[in-house]
Amino acid sequence: MNKEEFKKIEEFMQVCMKDCAHDKDHIYRVLYLALDIAKYEEDVNIDVLIAACLLHDIGRQEQFNDSRIRHEVAGSKKAYTFLLDNNWSEESARHVSACILSHSYRGGSSPDSIEAKILFDSDKLDATGTLGIARTLLYLGIASEPLYSLGGNGNILDGAKDTQPSFLHEYKYKLEKIYDKFHTKRATEIGNERKASAVSFYDSLLNEVRSCYTYGMDEFFKMVK
Repeated sequence: MNKEEFKKIEEFMQVCMKDCAHDKDHIYRVLYLALDIAKYEEDVNIDVLIAACLLHDIGRQEQFNDSRIRHEVAGSKKAYTFLLDNNWSEESARHVSACILSHSYRGGSSPDSIEAKILFDSDKLDATGTLGIARTLLYLGIASEPLYSLGGNGNILDGAKDTQPSFLHEYKYKLEKIYDKFHTKRATEIGNERKASAVSFYDSLLNEVRSCYTYGMDEFFKMVK
């Protein structure tokens, strides 16, 4: 891929990206992680990988406008059309489209090609560690979802069994489980290096909130009778 081809794809990506948690900087981090992982794998089609990384989240706005639309489905279709319109072969455009379709954690498609596996791993790595915590908080803020949820007796739910939307639930449902989902050895190594900071943040947040409520509620009911 030459600079002119890269620039066309990059410009199209930037027009599509409007979500601050899935912005162009997320795209570049995914791309750079993918190039790192690719060095440890064999027979990687770098042009397909770069295009897939740049375009993997271009369907986010469609999902934001209509929650029934899956961003990976919308994005795969947009990428396929865009690449064909810019003189990519049908085979290569379809390959990029397939990578995008299978990159989502909640999606129904599993990555099969090495390029798809690298994209999946790189995207998930950007949800690990402290960086993953920060991005999740940004996204949940946009969606107006809380840090934590309360049980019927006023206790702080840890997110493990409850289904109420919150940061603690998102951590237990997604962030905690990411580290076992990687397809490549290099991604597993990077993820394990970042894991401790995410666990520490979750534990600290839960403990601080629970101690606040435990002490505060006791004091409150002593004063208000």
